[in-house]
Amino acid sequence: MTCAKQDGAGFRVRSRRRDAGLRVPIFNQQGEAMTGQQTIGRMYGSAPATTFMGLPACSNLSRPEADAVLVGVPAATPYASVGSYCADAPDAIRAVMPSMRPPFITMTSILMARCFHHGCVSWTLETCPLAEDASENRAQIREAVGAILNAGAVPLVLGGDDSVPIPLFEAFAGRGSYTVLQIDAHIDWRDDVDGERLGLSSTMRRASEMGHIGRIIQVGQRGVGSARPADLADAKAAGVHFISAHQLHREGLEPVLRLIEPGSELLITFDCDALDPAIMPAVIGRVPGGLSYWQAVDLLHGAADWARVASFDLVEFMPARDLDGTGALVAGRILATVTGIVARQAGSAAESLPDPSDPSLGA
Repeated sequence: MTCAKQDGAGFRVRSRRRDAGLRVPIFNQQGEAMTGQQTIGRMYGSAPATTFMGLPACSNLSRPEADAVLVGVPAATPYASVGSYCADAPDAIRAVMPSMRPPFITMTSILMARCFHHGCVSWTLETCPLAEDASENRAQIREAVGAILNAGAVPLVLGGDDSVPIPLFEAFAGRGSYTVLQIDAHIDWRDDVDGERLGLSSTMRRASEMGHIGRIIQVGQRGVGSARPADLADAKAAGVHFISAHQLHREGLEPVLRLIEPGSELLITFDCDALDPAIMPAVIGRVPGGLSYWQAVDLLHGAADWARVASFDLVEFMPARDLDGTGALVAGRILATVTGIVARQAGSAAESLPDPSDPSLGA
């Protein structure tokens, strides 16, 4: 019996008991051996890109001339016990998404197309380098997000571990009142872990202490985390609205959407472990029973129907745990969807474009 698989150089590798590793070239119609990876993006002429989906790079945050700015942030306040295990996430997600840039945009990618035609901007990772001092990481995040807000754009932050939202939320101080929508397998209400009060297990407790954060809605809880019964009690006493993953699967999105006040300003923080590990294996702790891709997309669309998305961050993507780029692709598609939602809310989307949520729009 012979098994064949393709390697990165464009060869099929046949494995037998006696001739394992035999490389057989793949030929094109002209009879020439093909080199390089065969991908769907390459099939349709997509070129490599250094920014997310090849979006234009932003060189001046004070004048981005765009509806939104995508920011790569490797870490904020990592725990000493695990380090910055998500630091490579922005690069990994960017690397898998160039195949989705023009001309490879189908009807199911209309929200992405809106970004290309109507001015969303990508900002490269080098602008927020990983610092040895966590306080410097946090200062860079606050400064970058503040500059984006001052320019009238929406920050879309690509993390990074789940401590990244803390300085992101802090940057909104003095700019109004906001609702936080957290999508996460954990509640993140520890006061501290080994003395660290700004780490990933304390994100929502720190948010609750900020005067400009009004309502907090937390969706998707199902995992065994670091929170203790007293932490959950504190969260409920603070008025947090919880919708567990089980409740969402049983009752649908309506219980969540009812909690979003019409016309409110929404800060969405999306932890990748909220998704089911069948589609998102690239997390530090996989837990069954998470959201499906379409549940996540519908939740984001539904939230945006009620409120304005004032910021979005995607965190806790761990490249070392990914399987064949599956998680990176899902994370990239989620981010692309939000980018399009923000463009639509800013009024820059062309009215002639069809509704991307229409199930009749096939690839």
